[in-house]
Amino acid sequence: MDALLPPLVAAFLAEWGDRTQLLAALLAARFGRARPLLVGMALAALANGLLSAFAGRMLADLINFRAITLMTAFALLFAGMGALLPQKPPTLEGSGKGGAFFSSLFAFVVLEFGDKTQFLTAALAARANSLWLPALGATTGVLLAIAPAVLIGDRLKNVLPLRTIRLGAGILFLMLGMVAAISALRLV
Repeated sequence: MDALLPPLVAAFLAEWGDRTQLLAALLAARFGRARPLLVGMALAALANGLLSAFAGRMLADLINFRAITLMTAFALLFAGMGALLPQKPPTLEGSGKGGAFFSSLFAFVVLEFGDKTQFLTAALAARANSLWLPALGATTGVLLAIAPAVLIGDRLKNVLPLRTIRLGAGILFLMLGMVAAISALRLV
C-alpha cells in the first residue's frame, strides 16, 4: 500500500486545474464521447507512469536513501511551484481526424511528458522499491482527476474552484517538499 497510495494522491492533487485536466475538458467538449477519451487518456497515463516508475527504479539502484529523499523533496517542490504558477489553457490544433481515442492518447502522451506528475512518480517509485504499484497509483490518480473534466466537459471551471484547489495543492506540495528536504539534509 505504501507503493500505491502516495503516487495516487500526489498525481490526483497535481492534476487538479493542470493543463491535462483542462485538455480533457476541451477534448470532451469537442468529441462528446467519454469512453474513448478516458481509454486513450488511461493508456497515455499508464505509459507515462510506467516510464516514470522505471526511471525512478533505475535511479534507486544508483543512489542512497538520503539522495532519494532529496530527489523526492525536489519533485514535491517542483510540483508545488508548478501548481502556484498560472496555467495557460491548452488549445486544440487541427481537425481531430484521429478521433476521440487517438486524439486523447496522443495529446496526453505529449502533454504529460516531463510534467510534474512524472517527476513525482519517479521519486516515489525510487522510494517504494517497486515499478508497477507506483505506476498504477499515478495512473489512477491522474484518471480520478481528469474523469470529472471528461464527464462535465468545459463546464468544469464553472463548477469547481480550480484555482483554489491548485493553490491548496501547491502549498501542500511545498510544505511536504520542505519537510523532505530537511529530512534528507538531516537539518533536524
